[in-house]
Parts: sequence; C-alpha cells; structure tokens
Amino acid sequence: MWQAYHCVSKVEEALALLDQHRQEARIVAGGTDLIIEMERGQHPQLGVLIDITRVKGLEDICLRDGMIRLGPLVTHNHVVGSALIRERGLPLAQASWEVGAPQIRNRATVAGNLITASPANDTITPLIALGAELRLSSLAGERSVALEDFYTGFRKTILQPNEMLSAISFPALNDNQRGLFLKLGLRRAQAISVVDAAIVLSFGDDGVVSSARVALGSVAPTIVRAPAAEEFLLGKRLTKENIAEAGRLAADAAKPIDDVRGSAEYRGEMVKILVARGLRQLARDSFDTGLPSDPPMLWGKDQARVKTALPARLTHLPDTPIESTVNEESVLVRTGQQKSLLHWLRDDVKLPGAKEGCAEGECGACTVFLDDVAVMSCMVHAPRAHGAEIVTVEGLAKSGALHPIQSAFIEEAAVQCGYCTPGFLMAGAKLLEEIDEPSKDQINYSISGNLCRCTGYYKIVKAFEEASKAKMRQAED
Repeated sequence: MWQAYHCVSKVEEALALLDQHRQEARIVAGGTDLIIEMERGQHPQLGVLIDITRVKGLEDICLRDGMIRLGPLVTHNHVVGSALIRERGLPLAQASWEVGAPQIRNRATVAGNLITASPANDTITPLIALGAELRLSSLAGERSVALEDFYTGFRKTILQPNEMLSAISFPALNDNQRGLFLKLGLRRAQAISVVDAAIVLSFGDDGVVSSARVALGSVAPTIVRAPAAEEFLLGKRLTKENIAEAGRLAADAAKPIDDVRGSAEYRGEMVKILVARGLRQLARDSFDTGLPSDPPMLWGKDQARVKTALPARLTHLPDTPIESTVNEESVLVRTGQQKSLLHWLRDDVKLPGAKEGCAEGECGACTVFLDDVAVMSCMVHAPRAHGAEIVTVEGLAKSGALHPIQSAFIEEAAVQCGYCTPGFLMAGAKLLEEIDEPSKDQINYSISGNLCRCTGYYKIVKAFEEASKAKMRQAED
C-alpha cells in the first residue's frame, strides 16, 4: 500500500510532487477506483498519493467564450446538479446520472473517470461526442489535447507521470444542436455499460442534419466514433428509413468482445438499436431526458464543495497520527494510516457500526458522512480523515434520542438481518436533511447505492416515509 499520503493546499504542490516521484505517485481526487485497485495489488509501484480534495476552486463548472469548463474536482453529482450542463451539455449530465449511486457520485470525479480509461466508463462517450478537450499540466507547462487523442489503447492514455489533468472543456450546445446519451446495463442502478452511445447533431433551419457526432462505449478497447453513420446523416432528415440505416452503419463501427455481460453479437445488435432509438428521440423538438428534476444528492449543505481549504500541505507517513472529529468528538489515532476510512473507523477508532459488505462501493453498508457528505467509506483513504468531520451511524442519535429514521426502522420492522441497516440509516438521515417530504421516487434514488440481501425494501421505503412524517411533526411542534 501507499507509503506517503500528501494532502496539498494548491495545485503547484501537487505538480511538484508528481515531478519528484513520477511513476511512484498518483493524484487522488475521488480515488474510488484507485483505492480498490491498490487493495487488489494492481499498482505495486505506487507509494505516494497526492490528495487534491481540499484545494478550493477545482470543483468549479463555468461557461466562458462558448466553452463549458470543468475543474479536476468536479464530481458526477456536481454535473447532475448543474443547470448549465443540463441545458447545454445534456449528454454529460445523463451519463453522470448513470454512474454508481449518490455516495459514489459525491466522490468520483469526471476527470478520474476519463483517466481510468475503461471503454465502459460512462462519461467518456458523451464527452467525445461533445468534442471535449483536456488540459494537462506539469511544472514544465500546459498542453491541450482532444479527448479522442488521449487514449492509446485499453486503459492506456498519453498522460505523462509528471502531468495532472487540470481541466476538461467542450463547446456548449447551441439552439440548433441536440444531444443525448443512452446506456444499456444489466440493472437499473450501479450498472456497468454493456453498450452505451452518445449522439450530438446540428440542424439547419429546414430540419436537415448539418453535423453529426456518434460515439460508442463498451464495444471496443477504447471509445469509438461511427464515422460512416455520421457521414450518412449529413444533409438528411431524420426519417424512419434514414434512422434505421444510420443505426446499421453505427453497428458496423463496433468491434465488441464476448464477456460475462454480453456476447459480441448481442452488443453489435444493441448498438444498432440504441443509436436508432437516440436518433428517434433527437428527431423530436423535445424528449424525456431521463433526469429527475430534483434528485437526492446526499451531499450536505455545501453540495460536496471544498468546505475548508488547507492552509499548508500535510504529509502522512505510516507513523503519522490522524486527528479527526468523529461523531462530534476529537480523536487522535496513531495507527491505520494505510487503511481505508472504513477499516480505520472500525479497527482503530473502534466504531463498528459501518459494515464491509462488498469492499468496492456496491452495497452501501459502509456509508458515513465525510465533511457532511455521504460517501462509501470503503472507497476513501484513511488519511483523508485528518482534520475532517465524520459522522457514523453511532452518531445519529442526539442526547439519547434516536434519529427519526432510526425510530421509523424500529416501528416499521424495517430491520431484518441488520447488516445493511447502518448504510440505509445514513442514507435516510442525509435524505431527510436535504428533502423534508421526499417522494417515493426520491427515496428510491437515495438508496440506489444500498443493497438489502433480505429483500426488505418495502419495509425500508415505508420507514423512510414515516420518518419524513415524524420529522415534519417535530418541526411543527
């Protein structure tokens, strides 16, 4: 595991550390993929981690000179919650909504999704369709590269060991452009793409397609374009016949493989179907985006933005104490620096409430609040707790009184084996902070990252509804 964990206070410090340690170092923004891969022994060369999560301003999304720009700390929930991206970069918002669950979207960054370079990563496809560019920074300076040119093969990029992805930008969609993202997965939430597609079209005043970009994910070693389909669409209207032919041509661009999620033949057929479906939607002036208007984020009052910037760089070595506030109490722990936050809380702080179910962000049993944001603690490095405020399920009750969500779980018999319960309680508590009277859809969205092996979802949802009513009664009193 890592030997040194640096929390930097500015980008220049991160670049200096990258320049010093090169192949031995890696940037941590969300780190949701990295910590799992390291625990599996996939990066034996890495001994230095450089955490940029307390540098202010890196989570900004802005529009400048017709370009939408994302900083390297922009998370998938930041994208989902951005009115700018929903209006003028819709395919990226749709793809970000498909990533993981609220707790993962609160940590996982778009930049990290691009760097991981899996052809099944959802946000790469729409950003290629949108014509995105990356800014890569090092002590030697900066360079810009088209996202399409960033990838050299399966999980391979041109990013140099001393470089950091410092910005993502793409042209904002204008009034004569429409775009969307579609995905086929094997379940409704937390699904890896079997196939995904992003389409961006420009239309003339007569409804004829004047430009087209079609990108396909999870059907080749990298995200691929469908140039034959793009060329075919130019100068044509989106008639039934033209749509069918464009779908067929798009399928010809795919070079899929057989794996546990689907056969190559199935993937090829689904490319044809997804592209045709997307074109049919884009043929209409308006269509259902699939994005809820007010989704639960579980991200706290600061909306997962940097709460407190570091005044100076902090370095954690294996014997450096971690000082934190856990459940409103100060703790100083001299062990556990090379663990996940989950194992540090359980083993070293002696708070066993958060559970390990999957150790890869699938089950939500390890959910805690980190600086007011719901996260999967199995996917956070323990040194990130230094100087942070953490709440575990043990901290939900106040002054001997149970939290309304805890009381409702008891009254509605929502606890079965109990293993998943801490994660559901944490998701419920954060949901009720965010939305006083959540709808059933909002409740379901909020627990999309929490799995109950006992299949007790009806009782759990009922407990959420009753907890909301109890909280409203308390407010009235």
